[in-house]
Amino acid sequence: MSIDRHFHDYFAAVERAGGQDRCFLCRRTPADVKAFFGFHEDGTPIDADEYGLEDVVLDRLDVMSYRGERPVCAVCQLNLDAVELAGGRDILARVLRQMLDERDKLWPGDD
Repeated sequence: MSIDRHFHDYFAAVERAGGQDRCFLCRRTPADVKAFFGFHEDGTPIDADEYGLEDVVLDRLDVMSYRGERPVCAVCQLNLDAVELAGGRDILARVLRQMLDERDKLWPGDD
């Protein structure tokens, strides 16, 4: 992908997201996602010396997708892929419905 196309996708997605460069689902920033996978914000491995990963570097494109309706991080994409591979799409839909419609049942107060 050309650098112009990358910047266009990025700025268009951030504009659609109200100016926020965060995953729409989990609200992680690109730096948060990199830390989740064991990388510093600049994309270098946190434990490079220990694991011999000096030559591995993550770029912004490696952790966030800006091509859809809203930015989505690699963590959420992997989680959704795992749910789908496990045949859990219908269960996910029911859980989302419960979270929206039955919040008080899921998170009861002190009785």
